[in-house]
Amino acid sequence: MASRKWVLMVFALLFVAANVTADKKKGKPVEPIYALPEPDPLPRAPLPERPIDPVTEVLAIIRHTAGQQQGIDVSHYQGRIDWEEVAQDKTISFAYVKATEGANLVDEFYVRNLYGAKRVGIPVGSYHFFSPSASALVQLENFRSTVDPRQQDLIPIVDVEKRGKASLVQFQRSLKTFLDGVEKMFGVKPIIYTGVNFYAKYLEGRFRGYRFMVARYADEFPGLSEDVPIVLWQYSSTSYVDGIRGHVDKSVFLDRYGVADIMLKK
Repeated sequence: MASRKWVLMVFALLFVAANVTADKKKGKPVEPIYALPEPDPLPRAPLPERPIDPVTEVLAIIRHTAGQQQGIDVSHYQGRIDWEEVAQDKTISFAYVKATEGANLVDEFYVRNLYGAKRVGIPVGSYHFFSPSASALVQLENFRSTVDPRQQDLIPIVDVEKRGKASLVQFQRSLKTFLDGVEKMFGVKPIIYTGVNFYAKYLEGRFRGYRFMVARYADEFPGLSEDVPIVLWQYSSTSYVDGIRGHVDKSVFLDRYGVADIMLKK
């Protein structure tokens, strides 16, 4: 059997050689039986780095028009206000006046501003500046002893701008205690005043049942870090109004809100 295999192999080699020789005589190119592997292509030189074009976010811009419903908030910082002259500005549709701050401060111009606005027919409400370092119950007593709900036209505002040194949980609980007390006084949840960044850091997720007045001194308003009702946007702290010396805060309504949405039901 072995000799027979050798004979077959020799015969096959002779057959291949005869075909190659024949192809050479005929002028045909001889194809190699085993092709050499082609070298791998050289890697292309890296392209120079190209900066990515920045992504432009499209933000809704609210323009302030001459006929837009606006409001002001005032305190002792504005001094004596000529409310008759303020009333000549028909774009001023409401006013908030500072009543109290912390545990025992009462704004010295509170009563004058409250009745001054009411006398000229400007709907008026009161606000309390919340202090995280004072007891919520003591602050509530300060507010309750100063503000009479029967004299108010507008839903009260709680101004929340300071975080304090207590834990975040303690801060939020204290604020909620104060808000609950004001709600019992007026029969309606107060509006929370705060800033865009303050809300994202300290209020997000805990006060979704409230409506907000948000300070943002710019030409555009991006909203808050979560979807909550924003009634008012305080867009300026350096506005001028006839009858008020110096700067005054101005606010505009957002969405479809108007004065009727912040009026107390009597």
